Amino acid sequence: MFENTDSTYQHHQPLLTEKIITDRKVFFIDLKENNRGRFLKITEDVRGRRDTIMLPIEHLDEFVDALKRVQDFDNEDGGGRNDRDDERDDLDED
Repeated sequence: MFENTDSTYQHHQPLLTEKIITDRKVFFIDLKENNRGRFLKITEDVRGRRDTIMLPIEHLDEFVDALKRVQDFDNEDGGGRNDRDDERDDLDED
């Protein structure tokens, strides 16, 4: 297997990548590392427009817990779509 020893190149390569594809969006979840430590890079791609957040790995559990609370609330609240959801789908997209 090819191994690149160029340290600059290695810092930019994800240690692990996950990809989630939805109707109009693609989400990339990359575990990366630099000289300050590991971090999660979450990128949303909507028709070529990308938005990214960076999350230091030491806050990952807190982030996952918050997502779980949102999911639990949605499940308890019925979690179904209604007529207003169709309008909201386009609010965050240009």
